[in-house]
Amino acid sequence: MIVVMKHGATEEMIQRTARRIEELGLKAHIIQGTERTVIAAIGDERGKEELAACEDVEQVLPILAPYKIASRETKPEPTVIQVRELVIGGGRIGVIAGPCSVESETQIIDAARKVKAGGATALRGGAFKPRTSPYAFQGMQEEGLRLLSAAREATGLPVVTEVMTPHHVELVTRYADVLQIGARNMQNYHLLAAVGEIRKPVLLKRGLSATMEEFLLAAEYILDRGNHQVILCERGIRTFETHTRFTLPLASVPYLKERTHLPVVVDPSHGTGIASLVAPMCAASVACGADGLIIEVHPDPKKSMSDASQTISPEAFAAAMTQCRLIAHALGTQLG
Repeated sequence: MIVVMKHGATEEMIQRTARRIEELGLKAHIIQGTERTVIAAIGDERGKEELAACEDVEQVLPILAPYKIASRETKPEPTVIQVRELVIGGGRIGVIAGPCSVESETQIIDAARKVKAGGATALRGGAFKPRTSPYAFQGMQEEGLRLLSAAREATGLPVVTEVMTPHHVELVTRYADVLQIGARNMQNYHLLAAVGEIRKPVLLKRGLSATMEEFLLAAEYILDRGNHQVILCERGIRTFETHTRFTLPLASVPYLKERTHLPVVVDPSHGTGIASLVAPMCAASVACGADGLIIEVHPDPKKSMSDASQTISPEAFAAAMTQCRLIAHALGTQLG
């Protein structure tokens, strides 16, 4: 249920209503809106009449979507995520760029400086790398996290990096500004619950074969634990097609934005797996309303230790951002 507080409700009134919801055996999630506050009462509809009769409450409404907190029924206005220079949502298109994996101090700092010059507002880079083959490069792990931190010190760019297991959450949180949940872990519910306990933004990638409802319910696991800073990432899905690494369904961007207040970013690097297709899909992503982009950029793509075929150069990145900036301007939004 959505418990809509009366206009001008004080903090004391809000907390009193939240306590009453909890006393009824429901979970209360307070959501501060621009005009008024609502409380999502998660559970069955016990106490609906009692809550509707409270003097502090304007009305009580059902939540029809299975994803209760992520739904626009609960929070009509879009959520905006801001970390240092990175702003995602609210008419601002965040650009997260950098190499697939951290390989050395020279490489990651060089990459950070070049993507910042090209228009990036955050640095991506994998310290822990989930690979299909156990023999492929698995990342530098904590040393990689330290190097990402050094790149942040050198450039001011916030760091976005992947966390793979619940017991790595505390470690990665010490270094990262945004924690990424990879596609293979979208339904790792123990991990989703663990990042739900922290108070840093989480970038959640869509699973390789996940439906939209499964994707939003995965986000709900994080929201339900109290972390409301969730960014959804469309990174392509597995289909019968073989001309690209995955199929990048950009219709999911406006579809998600109709149904959830959470910001939506697109990963054209994984979505295509082909470097020459990254720039056109960046432009298409901005055109269809994406709130952000996450792009693999390496100082020397041919020498990239992972995902070289989909990695673009700093020069190609800068050119793509110039094109995206023109599209954003035409739509009344701002890139970066």
